[in-house]
Amino acid sequence: MLRIGLTGGLGSGKSTVAKIFETLSIPVYYADDAAKRLMNEDVALQKKIKENFGEQSYQNGILDRKYLSSHIFKDPAKLTLLNSIVHPVTIADAEKWMAQQQTPYAIKEAALIFESGSHHRLDFVIGVSAPFKLRLQRGIERDNLPAHSIEERINKQMDEAEKMALCDFVIYNDETQLLIPQVLKIHETLLMRATIE
Repeated sequence: MLRIGLTGGLGSGKSTVAKIFETLSIPVYYADDAAKRLMNEDVALQKKIKENFGEQSYQNGILDRKYLSSHIFKDPAKLTLLNSIVHPVTIADAEKWMAQQQTPYAIKEAALIFESGSHHRLDFVIGVSAPFKLRLQRGIERDNLPAHSIEERINKQMDEAEKMALCDFVIYNDETQLLIPQVLKIHETLLMRATIE
């Protein structure tokens, strides 16, 4: 079975692309959702977060995302620290999930595939690309935040062109090209590659 990464910056539309793959009966591991779940369920991970960010990181056993966000988004070193604690646990969880799949290929959807080093455990990576203005607009609509906040988050992420250059396939989600034909083309290619592997 092939292990495929699906990545893209904030507002690129990678979740939309992931849903299209799911309609083709391809299982998708959503790393962001998994990380949120693991931060609430994994006792060892909770302990590390409390040690580094204080007991108030959790209220009644549930991660206080607002408290944590207020600390990490102002301080890049703290964000790096949190990622270094959460990424290995999420990567291990994704590995376990991948091993259970019975399809020609399975997808791990994650914003930080290259930044976390998890691309080393994948056979191919698909990038979802969209123009900056469109990503900004989508981010504002999705997160209900002011433009400057979304722009700040986008600017903290890996450069779009740099990220896409590292991908094996690129899907353009720019509202001028249809998504489904692009996904189908990659799907056919991956099914062929899976039979060869």
